[in-house]
Formats: sequence, structure tokens, C-alpha cells
Amino acid sequence: MRTEPSNQVKQHWFFHYKLYHLPFWLIYHYLWWVVAMGNPVKAFSSLLILPFTIKFSFYVIFQALAVYFNLYFLIPQYLEKNRFVLYGTYLLLTVMGATLCIVSGYYFSSFVSARPLAELFGGGSEADCFYRFLGSALPSTVASMTLAMSIKLTRNWVQAQQRQQLLEKEQLATELTFLKNQFNPHFLFNTINSIFFLIHKNPDMASDSLAKFSELLRYQLYECNDQPIPLGKEIAYLKNFIELEKLRQNKNMTVVFDSEPLHSEHLGIAPFILLTFVENAFKHVSRHGDQSNWITINLTVDGHHLTFFVANSSAPETATPVTNYGGIGLKNVQRRLDLLYPEQFELISQHDVDQFAVKLVLQLATLVSTPALQLA
Repeated sequence: MRTEPSNQVKQHWFFHYKLYHLPFWLIYHYLWWVVAMGNPVKAFSSLLILPFTIKFSFYVIFQALAVYFNLYFLIPQYLEKNRFVLYGTYLLLTVMGATLCIVSGYYFSSFVSARPLAELFGGGSEADCFYRFLGSALPSTVASMTLAMSIKLTRNWVQAQQRQQLLEKEQLATELTFLKNQFNPHFLFNTINSIFFLIHKNPDMASDSLAKFSELLRYQLYECNDQPIPLGKEIAYLKNFIELEKLRQNKNMTVVFDSEPLHSEHLGIAPFILLTFVENAFKHVSRHGDQSNWITINLTVDGHHLTFFVANSSAPETATPVTNYGGIGLKNVQRRLDLLYPEQFELISQHDVDQFAVKLVLQLATLVSTPALQLA
């Protein structure tokens, strides 16, 4: 059930609101007063004289009322609801009403000080004074309302941009989480199939593969929750994965993984970015019985640039529905690269009759040291 705020809360809000806005209007009108008189000291001194204090107060009060009436009533009730004719009509009436109230401040100043208008403000007859007062108050009121609307619209635009950026950031985080979660079951499915294959082929090799699989699983579950991770850990993970895959390959399969000694302790990389290319190489490698089948993997680091090259022998008969199903992996990593490394990577693939090759050039960032990393 909706409850109305208490009087104490309303008073506190009003007090805070008044403190926040009143100095702005005082300074704003004082600056215009300085412009009109050409001397800030003279402008301030004149405000200490009662008739001019009253005149100044009428400008501050009624223009502020007109501004807030427009911002917090007319715009939400009419402009934002596309009721443009009514909004224009009520806005015009508001401007004219505030202007006439300000003009009355001249007459009230004259009444309080018991001095004629011409003596206080100069001019001729009362009719001349009225039109001169109107010509001064009307542009000032229009300028105040225009300034306030500009500030309000600018603030709304900035807030909308901030909300949009926050929404995009949340959507990006959600999409990255989805892509990573999408990848993990995919990898587990393939690895379990490999172990199942080894159980029937060679129980001893299956036992060895289970040990390696436990290391991979531990890495996946406990060491890859944060991004980025040390590049060295990702390389060690790749080596374990390759060794696991080699256990179940035929004897005529040659796998070469060349990663020259790297000084990469200070570099970080998003987890599982490189694995997808290796996994697809094993999945799409040729299965020739009378000739060699091969996979070549090369990883080099030059400064902050990582170059990762994966190539495998291929044959038309390897493109089965089962292997086509694995295409989700490459699409996944392409999307993750777009999200995590925008304008910081180059991905090139080439598919010939007898081989398939992928080359990734990636700009790595320096890994920020954390207590967790230092203890690892």
C-alpha cells in the first residue's frame, strides 16, 4: 500500500531543495544585474536599497516559480504526453503571468518607498513605464525558462546516456557469462566422450586420462572465475588438453605444440580463448588410414602481441554432421573476441583441400597483480 510522506519528511526535502536551488537563482539574477549596471560593486550596493531589493526579489521568486511549474508540471503532464497545443498554450500563459507579476514588483517598490516610478526607475508617463518594464521582464523570463529547460534536458540526456551505458555493460557481462557457460558443457561433453573411448580401448590409458581430466576440471572450476588469467596457466591448460587428446588418437596422428620459452608472467588473457581452436583442430583433423594425419600448433609472444597458429590436415570425409555440430565453438570464440578485445585482435582462417589453418594475433594487457594471484 502506498503511503504519503510525513510532514517532517516533506519539510526536510523542501529545506534541502531550497538550499540547493535558491543560491543559483540569486547568483543568476545578480549576474544579470551586474551586466545591466556594468559594475558589480554598484550592483550589490543597489540591492541593499529597499525598492531595488523588492524589485530583485520579484524577479527571483516569480521566474523561479514559472520555471518549476514548467519543469515539474507542464512538461510531464503535456509535453511528454505529446499534447503540444495545450503545452504551448499553458507555457505562454505561464510566461505572461510571471512577467506581469514581475512588472507588479516595480509598482509595489514604488508604493513601499512612497516614491514615483519615474524617480525610481526613470522614464516618462506610467504607460511608458509599463511597456518599458514589460520589455525588460518578458525577455528575462523567457531567458530564465530557456536556461532552465536546457539544463533539465541536458541533465536528462546525461542520465539517459549513463543508464544506456550501464545497461550495455550489464548486457555485455550477461552475454559473456552466457558464452562462457555455453562453452564449458561443450568442452566437458567432448572430454567425457574421449575418456569413454579410452575405457574400451585401454583401461590404463583411461586412468591416466582421468587424472589429466581432473586437473583440467579443477582449472576450469576454480582458477578461471576471474578475467583475465595468467597466460602461463592458459598455456599449461592447453598442454594438458593436448596430452589428453593424444591418448585417444591413432598411431598415425602427429601432434606438434611449439611454444618457445615465454616470459609471460606479466601478461593476462581471457580463459579458454585459445582452447577452442585446438579443440576444433582435433575434431576436424583428417582420419586417413594409409597416410599421416597431423596437427601443428605454434604460440609466440612478442612484447604484448600474442600470435597463435593452429593447422590440421583435413579431408572431405571429415565433414560429418557430428563435426559440423562443433561449429558452435568457433562462433563462440569469435563473439567473445569481439566483446573482450574490440579492435585488438586479428583472426584469419584458411581452408584448403588438404588442410585447415587458423591464425590469431591478439593484443594482451598487463596482468594486474592481486593478493590471490601472488599466493597462487
